Amino acid sequence: MKNIIVVGGGGREHAVIKKLKESPEVGTIYALPGNGGMEGDAVCVNVAATDIDSIVKFAYENKIDYAVVTPDDPLVLGAVDALEAHGVPCFGPRANAAIIEGSKVFSKNLMKKYGIPTARYETFDNEAAALSYLETAPIPTVVKADGLALGKGVIIAETRDEAKAAVVSMMRDKKFGKSGEHIVIEEFLTGPEVSVLSFTDGETVIPMVSSMDHKRALDGDKGLNTGGMGTIAPNPYYTKEIAAVCMETIFLPTIRAMKAEGRPFKGCLYFGLMLTPDGPKVIEYNCRFGDPETQVVLPLLESDLFTIMQATTNGTLAETEVKFSEKAAACVIMASAGYPASYEKGFPMDIPAEVAPYVYVAGAKKDGDRLLTNGGRVLGVTATAEDLKSALALAYSRVERISFANAYYRKDIGKRALEVL
Repeated sequence: MKNIIVVGGGGREHAVIKKLKESPEVGTIYALPGNGGMEGDAVCVNVAATDIDSIVKFAYENKIDYAVVTPDDPLVLGAVDALEAHGVPCFGPRANAAIIEGSKVFSKNLMKKYGIPTARYETFDNEAAALSYLETAPIPTVVKADGLALGKGVIIAETRDEAKAAVVSMMRDKKFGKSGEHIVIEEFLTGPEVSVLSFTDGETVIPMVSSMDHKRALDGDKGLNTGGMGTIAPNPYYTKEIAAVCMETIFLPTIRAMKAEGRPFKGCLYFGLMLTPDGPKVIEYNCRFGDPETQVVLPLLESDLFTIMQATTNGTLAETEVKFSEKAAACVIMASAGYPASYEKGFPMDIPAEVAPYVYVAGAKKDGDRLLTNGGRVLGVTATAEDLKSALALAYSRVERISFANAYYRKDIGKRALEVL
């Protein structure tokens, strides 16, 4: 039995932990830091996900056999490098490969160099030059902070004034700190969006089941962008024919490009795709499992997750079974009203015991025996079924049995997907 640490503390980590628990090889799972709602599935340890030294110290002192590093920040900071240097094998890329998410300038230049389809773009490290470019750039356009910005460093500008304001907020006002010192201004693409997570050992890449995220806070895809208000899988826009095109033009070329650059990528590589009239194009790469995509993808995984993770580490993915169910999955995020702007927290939650196995806890803390809300996105409530309509109905029936003051959720998760099925 292997003792494992999972670095991170959100709904994605809870989904990973619940799936790892199914493996007969897995013993104790420690979540660093985890959250109050995970305590039935893992031992939560109050160590920040970005405190690399303390993570390494904990792994050494507790004879950890394997580490799963899931959030972007510790990956970009070199958590895998540090753990491996102390003899702890890891799931996740080293820092020199995690740059594929850590720097949008790097990833755009990589795609240009290796002919991987993406939006046309220009990069800037000078505010005046960026503003001058916007005088004649096609509108709408997309302005992106180069570095990590909690998923909020991308602004779709519908007008020239909005685009200029985005540049000023990033480069002059330092809205995203150092992440906005360099920016990318790119072509606005249209078409259905698809998220495809993949396992890779640096040579072989095995895509997981596709998914569809719902980023906007309000029904009808209105309101502010969030970290995700719900997901469904599989994504009906992502056909077998499109999957084959993506494998040949995007997935394999990306893995080969990273290897050629001396940055072999191991772990989970996330492809954010736009299915444009000119074919699939990359919107973004993430160097880890998506949140909340993981909450619908992993429930459909029929193979042993721990075995697959070890194969990405050991370079044996080509000989490892990775099988997904033909069923559908849905996840509805229960958030605090007001998210992603201002919201109150600290409200007790009532989660019935029979619903709890299908809940991934994102923002919660323990207060004695009570579980209190402690974030914007609080819970991910999931269901799997033979078809998407049934999965959504089941997920929403579970949502309705959970209560806490200030609870908010979208009522139309999966609606767009159902329209094309």
